[in-house]
Amino acid sequence: MNHNRYILHIDMDAFFASVEQMDNPKLAGRPLIVGGTPDGRGVVAACSYEARKFGIRSALPAARAIRLCPHAVFVRPRKERYKEISTQVNEIFREYSEQVEPLSLDEAFIDITTSHTNFTSCIATAETIRSRIFHEVGITCSAGVSFNKFLAKVASDMNKPDGLTVITTDDAPHFLASLDIGRFYGVGKVTEKKMHSLGIHCGRDLLRFEKNVLTGFFGKAGTFFYDIVRGIDNRRVESNRERKSIGTETTFDTDISDLDEIKETLNILAQKVANALTTKGCKGTTLTLKVRYHDFSTVTRSQSFLMPFQTKEEIMEHIPKLLEATEAGTTRVRLLGITVSNLSCNAQKPPTQIPLPFF
Repeated sequence: MNHNRYILHIDMDAFFASVEQMDNPKLAGRPLIVGGTPDGRGVVAACSYEARKFGIRSALPAARAIRLCPHAVFVRPRKERYKEISTQVNEIFREYSEQVEPLSLDEAFIDITTSHTNFTSCIATAETIRSRIFHEVGITCSAGVSFNKFLAKVASDMNKPDGLTVITTDDAPHFLASLDIGRFYGVGKVTEKKMHSLGIHCGRDLLRFEKNVLTGFFGKAGTFFYDIVRGIDNRRVESNRERKSIGTETTFDTDISDLDEIKETLNILAQKVANALTTKGCKGTTLTLKVRYHDFSTVTRSQSFLMPFQTKEEIMEHIPKLLEATEAGTTRVRLLGITVSNLSCNAQKPPTQIPLPFF
């Protein structure tokens, strides 16, 4: 384990809903839902913690949400406002380090290694940042402090909302051994099911497997799993990551609603994106699904991951979850698209076959 780094992961609490409550004090303390209206086929994009107490969550149909909480308040998303607040928050981050890596509008990694020598000072900095966001911006956030990106991100989710969790080098072995396998990044629903079939339910189970066995089951991801359960994650906080993307989309001649046809189309699009990523020597950490309905209304659903991905199989492992957060299958679809962003690309071109004969 690399014990000489200090990484923060800051995650805004119920970000979209918190911004709406901040801008409209009448909404404070009320169950608030950001997303589509319940009289249509809209879905919940985000919700306040007051709404979550009623079982409301992201991607839930709005009609179902209103049944769970009849007195919930619905508001439409305001993306530009969320971007504006995100910029303010990131300006605070950059006062403490040049090494800031935003993962999305509401979360970022901050590497504070060069200015800190122990966890005590890191905790003080994390609390200062959290206090400044609350007093200067007006919303709360949760923070994770650890010696690598994986543990810092897991830690930030341990004590939400408005909390701080620290995982030191001494804490890490026990923490990782008891961590549910579904909490390990890179473990989606498909991988989790495969893990369970192998008797892997927590980190302690994963530790029993040798690296070559894990790579046999999971390919290159097996090496990642072998390392992170041992606290090994040497990935840097990429402050200069270029915000490039690679994607493709298709418009149907006739609007479709058949889920099997939708999934087959997404499979084809995923292969095209994977081919482009391979050709350019790129991997990405953010996956976006775009759906345009018959009435030309358009939604996007995105998710960011710690482990970069490139292949069609890796893309398709996460597409079903994004698809579930749309109305595809119940509302006719005109267009589908898949985009991979937050790319890291090798300048070196992929290897090519030397023409025969050699002499």
